[in-house]
Amino acid sequence: MLDTTQSEAAPPEDEPRGCLFALSQPPLMIFLAVIGCLLLMAALHDLLLL
Repeated sequence: MLDTTQSEAAPPEDEPRGCLFALSQPPLMIFLAVIGCLLLMAALHDLLLL
């Protein structure tokens, strides 16, 4: 008789990765934190020291 069972399952297709996946990357979060700190420092300088 013929063996009709599959020896290996088909690999799952890659799911599309969205914005939340991109934001979970550490280098991007470090970059955004540095930019945010620079903007915060500039805003505080304008508000408090000028």
